[in-house]
Amino acid sequence: MATIKLPEQLPSPAQDSETLRKALDGFMHDGKAVIKVLCHRNATQRKLIRKTYQELYNQDLIDTLQSKISHNFGKAVVWWTYDPSERDARMVKNVLLQVIVEISCASSPHHLLAVRKSYCSLYHCSLEEDIAIKILVALVSSFRYDGEVVDLNLANEEASTLQEAVVVWILSTRNVFQLKATFEAYYEKFGNHLSELESLVKDVIACIASPEKHFVEVIKAATDGWGTDEDSLSRVIVSRAEVDLMKVRKAYYKTSLIKDETSGDYGAFLMALLG
Repeated sequence: MATIKLPEQLPSPAQDSETLRKALDGFMHDGKAVIKVLCHRNATQRKLIRKTYQELYNQDLIDTLQSKISHNFGKAVVWWTYDPSERDARMVKNVLLQVIVEISCASSPHHLLAVRKSYCSLYHCSLEEDIAIKILVALVSSFRYDGEVVDLNLANEEASTLQEAVVVWILSTRNVFQLKATFEAYYEKFGNHLSELESLVKDVIACIASPEKHFVEVIKAATDGWGTDEDSLSRVIVSRAEVDLMKVRKAYYKTSLIKDETSGDYGAFLMALLG
């Protein structure tokens, strides 16, 4: 359930490119104009705008955004402008465990495959080569069946035999609905949650079992305390806006807090993506 709102009458990619050109021309940028265009275009439309901008002005829109807009707003709007698979591939390059877990466990198999292809194209090596931790290699190498099919007998069997030695294999090969049934069966049999395994596996299980709840926890952690973790906040909103951000919004009752924690064009940009 996406949150972005598209205009009823969509301007052409050339018109959007011209608007962005004017907004980014000169010493000061027009953040409101940038938000009005990019926050209300889907991934396919943003890709066309970037292509058209290159053709019209012989400049990469990403490079122009990076040169004209700085700080949190600049980083967030650049992430948003990238094609989703390229964006996730670039995020993974930092080898942040939480990012790798989120992309591996909260993405469709098709998107994960696209991320792996983008990564190889960008960095001339496979994603698997750059991830040294066994569980993460297994997760990004897998291609799970994406249908809502559950075998309750299998769930009970794997809940009984689930040990840390085999948890990687089960987590990387079973579909999300099957895994949720296994987690429930494990709790019924042993009275404790499977997520009590070591911390990395815990993050994997939490992200598979309920992605929206996982991302709510990321937002809470990013906005708790005196400071705000803008990178984590931006990552969640940018990466989930076209996927399930509406579910995250419904699970998180303090969206007004995000507005309070941010300001200026950066805050307006995040609120636009939140719908």
